[in-house]
Amino acid sequence: MTAFAQRLWYSTLPRHLLLAGAGLIAVILVLESTSAFRNGQFAVMAYMGIAAGGLTVLTGLNGQLSLGHGAFMAIGAYTTALLLSDRDSAPPLLVVLLVATLVTLVIGAGVGVAAARLHGPYIAGATLALAVAVPGIARYFQDTLGGEQGLTVTVPDVPGWFADAAYFVTANDLSSSKYVAYIGWISLIVTYVLLANLSRSRVGRTWRAVRDDDVAAEIAGINLGRARVLAFVVSTACAGLAGAVLALAVRLAAPSGFMLTLSLALLSAVVLGGLGSLTGALIGAALLTFLPQVVTGIGLDAGLTDLQAAELAPLVYGLTTMLVVILAPAGIVGTARIAWRRRRS
Repeated sequence: MTAFAQRLWYSTLPRHLLLAGAGLIAVILVLESTSAFRNGQFAVMAYMGIAAGGLTVLTGLNGQLSLGHGAFMAIGAYTTALLLSDRDSAPPLLVVLLVATLVTLVIGAGVGVAAARLHGPYIAGATLALAVAVPGIARYFQDTLGGEQGLTVTVPDVPGWFADAAYFVTANDLSSSKYVAYIGWISLIVTYVLLANLSRSRVGRTWRAVRDDDVAAEIAGINLGRARVLAFVVSTACAGLAGAVLALAVRLAAPSGFMLTLSLALLSAVVLGGLGSLTGALIGAALLTFLPQVVTGIGLDAGLTDLQAAELAPLVYGLTTMLVVILAPAGIVGTARIAWRRRRS
């Protein structure tokens, strides 16, 4: 490796942009070689990865435990559904994603300011209450938010420039499911580049200082409340974007999709992959997306009924989480890094 290449690789932004370009190429190869059903699965993995990436920044870098990220995903999803309710006057999809992210960011800022003095189990309890309350709000305002049935989301037509660019690169036509998958993964790549650069910046170092020892950080002149609110805002903005992609992928924003189990699943994905690692968040999202379906298929092949195979999937996922916590407390990525460092030394 030449000196110029070494300087380029060890510079934070160029390295992240190179990795993002490689990731985009991998996404194109995978989506163009898989079926529409698999494209839908990869869209699910994308929005789970976006939400898990924001949560791993909040919990892994800043030390705040949130049990209510499913509620912030609901805010992003319902905002998207309302903006796309009128197909003729709906804004461009990029504007919809930005507005859903900003709305969630503003609400997350309000919650973050209110919870800035809380720490540990107290903020977990506050966000848990939010996760329980938000689905009930959709039921209460049923005239606007559709009640228990939710709101149907109409995916906009593929823009001509996007379809032409996709055909120029892949020589294939762009279906609706593939379009949503591309939107999800492009959103994930952009989000991860921003989060990776933020975590390497002074802001990221401040978050780590608050996580490791808040008393020492305060003595050093760090404003604890401001650091915690900023981490919470960044994390909730990611959840809002993930909710917007979820609404496009599922074509529905309903209270049943944002119950407490979603928040707990996101937290388990972060723990599985490794706290504080975006790569770990992506691995956790992949396990959360594909492992239950693989287990269900194995159960059906083994002669189980549809109900028994469906009940087997969460059992295996729970056991997998327990084994990772016991055998690899640092998560999959964290444990692999520790083993690699030990081997090098």
